[in-house]
Amino acid sequence: MESAEILQKLAEVLESRKGAAADSSYVAALYAKGLDAILKKVGEEATETVMAAKDGERNKLVYEIADLWFHTLVLLAQQGLTPDDVLNELARRFGISGIEEKAARGQNK
Repeated sequence: MESAEILQKLAEVLESRKGAAADSSYVAALYAKGLDAILKKVGEEATETVMAAKDGERNKLVYEIADLWFHTLVLLAQQGLTPDDVLNELARRFGISGIEEKAARGQNK
């Protein structure tokens, strides 16, 4: 399965878990607990990612980033967004200097 397919299939599974009973899956349980529980998991995984990077263990870093990406995908789905929304934003930024993009955001606030 190609990378884009993995994101799409995972997004479909996460969406299908929204209506599932809380005791039927980990994701259904997270959805049932609500936004704060999902945000807590994203924060935990972000911290574990930072710690893995500091440890310098490549395999551990990949594992933790996979957890972080997974939980951010859960958050996107909970908020009614998809991986395509993020990919479209990255595509919009492609070829724009980070300095220019940040300055443009400052003007829109």
